[in-house]
Amino acid sequence: MIRQILAAILGALAVAAAPPSYPAAGAVHREAPALDALIARDAKVERIAEGFTWSEGPVWVRDGGYLLFSDVPENRMYRWREGEGATLFLQPSGYAGSDLSPFREAGSNGLEAGPPGSGTILVADSGSRALARLDLATKHRQFLADRYAGKRFNSPNDLVRGPDGSIWFTDPPYGLKDLDASPAKEQAVNGVYRVTRAGTVTLVEGGLSFPNGIALSPDARTLYVSNSDPKRAVILAYSLGPDGAILSRRIFADMTGLAAQGLPGLPDGMSVDARGNLWASGPGGIHIFAPDGRELGRIGAGTAISNCGFGGPDGKILFMTAGHWLLRVRTRVTGLVFP
Repeated sequence: MIRQILAAILGALAVAAAPPSYPAAGAVHREAPALDALIARDAKVERIAEGFTWSEGPVWVRDGGYLLFSDVPENRMYRWREGEGATLFLQPSGYAGSDLSPFREAGSNGLEAGPPGSGTILVADSGSRALARLDLATKHRQFLADRYAGKRFNSPNDLVRGPDGSIWFTDPPYGLKDLDASPAKEQAVNGVYRVTRAGTVTLVEGGLSFPNGIALSPDARTLYVSNSDPKRAVILAYSLGPDGAILSRRIFADMTGLAAQGLPGLPDGMSVDARGNLWASGPGGIHIFAPDGRELGRIGAGTAISNCGFGGPDGKILFMTAGHWLLRVRTRVTGLVFP
């Protein structure tokens, strides 16, 4: 009898210790054999949380072992941790005032890890129309930039931190009601900006209709920017000089034809792995590109995927925000992390 009781207790403990089982929520589509080195053939796309209006900006907090992401229209930031699921982390995550009339999306959008050990993340604060630093312990926000040439930004959307401490970010009008026609819009262009460590703001691209996702290559000599316009659904690659100046630009991937087919999503958020491959949202899911532009495969979920980011205990899990859902898939590569 004692042996049976012990067996029952051990069995219960084993069940309690087992990781939760999540439903499948998509598939990996292979375009080239090289994808096998990045994602195993038996890898599963899992839905690990749901119930959001428009999830965005996933960032893994290594010091805490959890994921943060935004629900932009609801002005909330959530924390997801294995065994706990998604819980509210910060509200409001963006605009903290009472007059919501100018806004379409008042919350935080893209999130980026601060320097290792800093206990901070960087926030593209759509509602506050600013670039911010958030202290994760105190939840105190410090605005790093909110204007260019004396005029307020539109609604900062996504950002990336470079190895020199500079921050690159996109500023489309998505956070404002009526977008480009909003009376609150002050900037003449929907720009891509660079903020130096000293706080100097430079407009580096002013010719895109809807600049959105942004990323850097491992050597920080190539800047990737997505344009989420169905009439020109492209990802551009900019060659950068040592001082961050743009030397040249080219179309890295053209997804306009896919958008015309009605596939869900547009070029949006993106992430670069440690080998320099680009994981970029677009029509039909997350498109995986080699550094030379060859498409290796795609992660589809049957709905628009807004953004992605690497994390997990070993850095080899790709987290994806997809409208109402938070998804993940295990990979064979870690994400790019600058010091």
